[in-house]
Amino acid sequence: MMTADRLLFDLEEIDLSATAADTARIESIIPHRHEMALLDRVVFVAEDMKTAVGYHDAKPDAFWVRGHFPTRATLPGVLMVEAGAQLTCYLWNVQQPTPRVAAFLRIDNAIFRRAVVPGERLHLLAREVKQSRRRFVTEVQGVVNGELAFEAQITGMAMEEHQA
Repeated sequence: MMTADRLLFDLEEIDLSATAADTARIESIIPHRHEMALLDRVVFVAEDMKTAVGYHDAKPDAFWVRGHFPTRATLPGVLMVEAGAQLTCYLWNVQQPTPRVAAFLRIDNAIFRRAVVPGERLHLLAREVKQSRRRFVTEVQGVVNGELAFEAQITGMAMEEHQA
């Protein structure tokens, strides 16, 4: 399990300016759109597809800035976890024959250690714990300027497709 004094893997070894998946590629893999598209870019996916790094830019004009909190805007923790979950869903889906919609089943051991404010980039680290065709468990962390902002373990599962 993760500890506060270490990251899931060394970011020094990863080119954080690279692009493994841009917005168009991300949208072809996961369904999140508009205000809920919180994974801005994937910068790294390991060859074995067990680890990935992406990021979310906390934009000054984001929908949450006005109200959370009016005198000191901070990215809500639930949105940090959601951004991380989108990376975990991306990582799981790129291993599937066809991308599928997945939903949270569990968020375990979530700890928030640092605020994220408008103008900051939240790097997201994901490391697969286990996965199958229908489910996945992934450790995720958020890092800002080398400081751990949050960590959690996310369990997701493919949703049944419903016809509209």
